[in-house]
Amino acid sequence: GPRVRFGPSPTGFLHLGGLRTALYNYIFAKKHRGTFILRVEDTDQNRVVPGAAEGIEDMLDWAGIPPDESPRRGGSFGPYQQSQRLDLYRRACDVLLERGSAYRCFCTPRRLELLKKEALRSQQTPRYDNRCRHLTPTEVAEKLSQGLDWVVRFRLEKGVEPFQDLVYGWNKHEVADVEGDPVILKGDGFPTYHLANVVDDHYMGISHVLRGTEWLASTSKHLLLYKAFGWDPPRFGHLPLLLNKDGSKLSKRQGDIFLERFAQDGYLPEALLDIITNCGSGFTEKQMGRTLAELISQFEIGRITTHSALLDLEKLPEFNRIHLTRHIENEALRQKLIRELQLLVEHVYGDQQVDQEVLEKEYVERVLLLRKGHISLLKNLVSCDYSYLWVRPSVSREQLQTISPEADEIGKLVLGLMARPAAVLTVEALNKDLRSLQKQTKETKYSSMMQLLRLALSGHQHGPSLAEMMVTLGPKEVCGRIQKALS
Repeated sequence: GPRVRFGPSPTGFLHLGGLRTALYNYIFAKKHRGTFILRVEDTDQNRVVPGAAEGIEDMLDWAGIPPDESPRRGGSFGPYQQSQRLDLYRRACDVLLERGSAYRCFCTPRRLELLKKEALRSQQTPRYDNRCRHLTPTEVAEKLSQGLDWVVRFRLEKGVEPFQDLVYGWNKHEVADVEGDPVILKGDGFPTYHLANVVDDHYMGISHVLRGTEWLASTSKHLLLYKAFGWDPPRFGHLPLLLNKDGSKLSKRQGDIFLERFAQDGYLPEALLDIITNCGSGFTEKQMGRTLAELISQFEIGRITTHSALLDLEKLPEFNRIHLTRHIENEALRQKLIRELQLLVEHVYGDQQVDQEVLEKEYVERVLLLRKGHISLLKNLVSCDYSYLWVRPSVSREQLQTISPEADEIGKLVLGLMARPAAVLTVEALNKDLRSLQKQTKETKYSSMMQLLRLALSGHQHGPSLAEMMVTLGPKEVCGRIQKALS
């Protein structure tokens, strides 16, 4: 089967753009019974953030798309971290130097800076002028004996072959016409992206490279490197950009596109996978609420279009509501939600004397089943509107009697109503029943009766509709609270 890789730089958290690239690679691998590899590309040592590599792998696990081979899991093509593969890149450079496909460049940072300034002054794109390409072996030996610093540059040849991109079709970029010879090995012994990704894709047996479209223009350069080594290149497929709904770039500075944040806010990973594939392409259907298994079965790489994918994050709660409903309906997944909700309640209402009975599994499960479809995040259930579910009110009979002197009679009527063997309470039926109850009172207006019952059940004068509260609390809890208030 195919071997594909996701190669993030450990410079920070995994964000939605990175997740999408990883996801397409994962789906492609699973669709064709292949292998999905995580390779940490940490060759730019100045930008490496400690712990970022572990964080990225944690988030892939959280999202349900774990790699088959990675720094943590290992595999037979390791190490999976570029900073541990420096010997390999050095040896690869030696081969290119021997073949004359690469050369040592002794230009100082100051000279390169001046070239750049000069180009900008004459309004041209800065590029290296390939000066060291023309040094003779004698001149090179002399500079080396003087102990001068050097980097290795790759000779860009004119006349690149076109290649067929899996998404963008036939493509070629005459790189030698627009840029100078690129550095492939830096002075610190670390490779640049261009060398490292070619060498690693070759030695890790990568068959297909699926990466962001920002690399499309560099692919001709990478193919020249494959040719210089005499290696067969993988197939390339470039994924169109993931953009904000208004077409602007997803900014990492917004900070709200990092997976950690979505996880903390309680979004389900399935909702994220669903929304980032929904705004993109590559699938036979486009309905909301697709699971990973459905994404895999519907995926066809030929269906990826070159249009940018516009992400509307305002729709995420709606996506989450659909996936949360599916979790609540699934018995095994529901158990996990019950535990999470119990923890949330203790966390939010812990200091307000939450009764143990209110945290019992049966009660919490009932609440989930009744509110499914009404909530988009589990934590909605611990918002103020739902505090009545978790904190039993302490209301005195005197307080109720100030609303209506018939408090006792109303309480008895409601207890009678709850005692009926009605199998299922519904909001519609209860609203009718409460109307007819009010007609049995002597002088209490409907609005006062509702106010009284809401106070007895929740301790608040305002909140959700009374019938909705009664349905969610259930007959047992409703009776308990009324009895307690009137005792």
